[in-house]
Amino acid sequence: MEKTLSEYMTLSKNLDDLKFDKKLKVAILPSFTLNGLDETFHVKCSEIGIRYQSYVADYNQYNQEMLNPESDFYNFSPDITFLILDIRSLLGDYFYFPYSISSAERKSLVKEKINELGNLILQFKNNSSSKLVITNFNIPSYSPNGIIETKSEFGFHEMIQEINESLRNIVRSQNSIYVYDFNQFVSKYGEKNIFDYKQFHIGDIQIAFNYIPYFAHELMSYVKPIFGINRKCIVLDLDNTLWGGVVGEDGFDGIELGQTPNGKSFVEFQKQLLSLWQQGIILAINSKNNFDDAMRVIRDHPDMILREKHFASIKINWDDKAQNLKQIADEINIGLSSIVFFDDDKLNQERIKQEFPDVLTIEMPNDPSQYSSILTNLNDFNVLQKTEEDTKRGEMYAQQRQRKQFENTVSNLDQFLKQLDIKVKIKKSNEFLIPRISQLTLKTNQFNLTTRRYQEEEIRKFSKDENFAVGCAQVLDKFGDNGITGAYIVKKNGTSWILDTFLLSCRIIGRGVENAMLSH
Repeated sequence: MEKTLSEYMTLSKNLDDLKFDKKLKVAILPSFTLNGLDETFHVKCSEIGIRYQSYVADYNQYNQEMLNPESDFYNFSPDITFLILDIRSLLGDYFYFPYSISSAERKSLVKEKINELGNLILQFKNNSSSKLVITNFNIPSYSPNGIIETKSEFGFHEMIQEINESLRNIVRSQNSIYVYDFNQFVSKYGEKNIFDYKQFHIGDIQIAFNYIPYFAHELMSYVKPIFGINRKCIVLDLDNTLWGGVVGEDGFDGIELGQTPNGKSFVEFQKQLLSLWQQGIILAINSKNNFDDAMRVIRDHPDMILREKHFASIKINWDDKAQNLKQIADEINIGLSSIVFFDDDKLNQERIKQEFPDVLTIEMPNDPSQYSSILTNLNDFNVLQKTEEDTKRGEMYAQQRQRKQFENTVSNLDQFLKQLDIKVKIKKSNEFLIPRISQLTLKTNQFNLTTRRYQEEEIRKFSKDENFAVGCAQVLDKFGDNGITGAYIVKKNGTSWILDTFLLSCRIIGRGVENAMLSH
C-alpha cells in the first residue's frame, strides 16, 4: 500500500540516513511545480539503504540550468538527473491554439522544439557525466478538432506523438540518457486523476498531490539499478498461485487452469511470468505438495504455460518453506535480496517475512485476477541497460539445474568437469561488452578480488586508455552458454601490471575458469 504524500513529507523531516554507506546525488529539473517529489525520493532511497542528497531547480529554470556550464546544477555534480517537462510549457499558446497555424507551420514548430530538446541534451552531455532521465509528453484526450482529430493533417495529437518519437530517437543510442514514458504513466492512472485543474490554476501543479508517490515509485526504477539493487528471481508456490485449487485434493482434472474465469486468471499470471523469464528473470518453485501430483500438472496439463524447463530450482515437498527458500538461494547461488516470493497463504508469507526480511514477500489478494497487475506493477526487475546475459539468465539458470542433476550422477569433481566439456573464450572489451562488464563489477561479491564498483562510463574510459587492459570471459559447456561470467581490469605500471579487478560470477565458480583467464 503506497503512503500518502503528507506521510512521505513527514517521514522525510525525521530521517537519519547518515548511517548509510551508499550515497546518491539527485537533481530534479522541472518545468512545473512538483512539491513533494524531493521528499518522497528521500524516503524511498532511505528504505533501500541509500543516503540521499538533492538539488531541485527553481520553478521552470531548467533551460538556464542546463545551458549554463557554471550553473548551480552542474556544480552540484549529480549522479542522476530527472528533467521533468510538460507539453504546455513546450508548446506555449500553440497547446491551446494548434490550428491557428497551417499544417506546414505546425511541422516547423515541432521541428524547432525537437531541436531545442536535442540542444539541451547535447549541452548536458558536454557538461555532466550524470545519468539523465527526461520525461516525454502526455497526449491529452481532448483536441480542439474533436472527433475529426484523426483526419487532421499533422494535427494536435500527431504533433505531440512526433515530439515523443523524435525524443526517443535522440536518446536511443546515447549512453546513460533515458526517456521516461510519462504519457504511459498518465494512461495508467488516468488523465482525470493525474491532472487537477484547480491545483493547476493555483500553482501550475500538473501532477495531483495524491499521485506524486506513484510518480516517484516509477522514477525509482532508474535509481535502484545504479547500485545493482534489483531482483532477479521469482519463487512461486503452486496451489492457488499458479493454478486454482489444491491438486492433492482436487486432482489433475479438478484444478482451475484455463477454462473458467479464475482459471484464465492463472493462465494470464503465468504468461506474465513467462514474459519476465524471457527477459532473464529466474523462476523457482517452493511448494508443499506431493511431488508426482504437482509435476504431472507442470508437465502434462494442456493449459499450463510454465513447464519444467522454465524453473531453475524445484522444491516440491513437505519441508518448511523458509528452509526450502534458503536452499533455492544456495542452489542458484544468489542472495536472498534478489528474490521475490509469491505465495497465496498468509501464514507462509509471514513466515518468510520474519525469517528473511531481505526477500520481497508479496501480499497476494484473494482474487487471482489481480495477480498479474501486482506482478506488472513491481519496479524491482529493471536494469539501465539490458545485456545478452540478462535476457538469457532464466534459461541459463534452468540449464544450471541440469548441471546439478548431472553432477549427482558422476563420482568425483574431476570427472564432472571433464565431462562438462568447458570452453572459455577471452574477449577484449568493446561497446557491446562494456555494459555487462560494468554489471559484473556492480553485482559480483563472492569471487571478486577487489570489489571495486564501476559504472559503464568508467569501464568505457578504462577501455580507451592504453595503460589499461579490460576484458571478459564467456563460458560454454555441454548444457549451453553461461554467457559473460568473468571480467578483469589490469593497469600498466612501468614494466609490471597491477590487477585492478578480477571477478567471476557465482554461476561458474569452481570450474577452473580463473586459471584460463590468468593464463591469457
